[in-house]
Amino acid sequence: MSERKGQAGAAKGGQAKAGAKKAEAPKAEAPKAAPKAAAPVRKSVEGAAAAEERRTFKRTLIGRVKSDKMDKTVVVEVVRSKMDPVYKKYVRVRKSYKAHDEENTYRVGDRVEIIEHRPLSKLKRWKVINLVERAVQE
Repeated sequence: MSERKGQAGAAKGGQAKAGAKKAEAPKAEAPKAAPKAAAPVRKSVEGAAAAEERRTFKRTLIGRVKSDKMDKTVVVEVVRSKMDPVYKKYVRVRKSYKAHDEENTYRVGDRVEIIEHRPLSKLKRWKVINLVERAVQE
């Protein structure tokens, strides 16, 4: 009985040692790669700004200023064409957005471009970024 235990122990030990040798072999055979020299990374201010613009997925809309009576806020009306589901005909749909105007520069009738922005007040989530066309002055 002691012989059987000894043989079983030797067989287990022999397998463990053989397994250990197999596990060590790939490690020893794999050549070590030389560490690559890090290339200096230089980013220009313009490149960083361009990369930042590409990453933003904010919607932009073009509309006409409907009201400028509030301080630092304009109401922009955006007109879109939408197909009517029943009559299969395009109809004009209007929607008004309150947009931030920091310098109070935009007047009623101006065509402006607005972009999504973080909430600035209860209803204001857009910001005017560009003047497309000035209103005709009489």
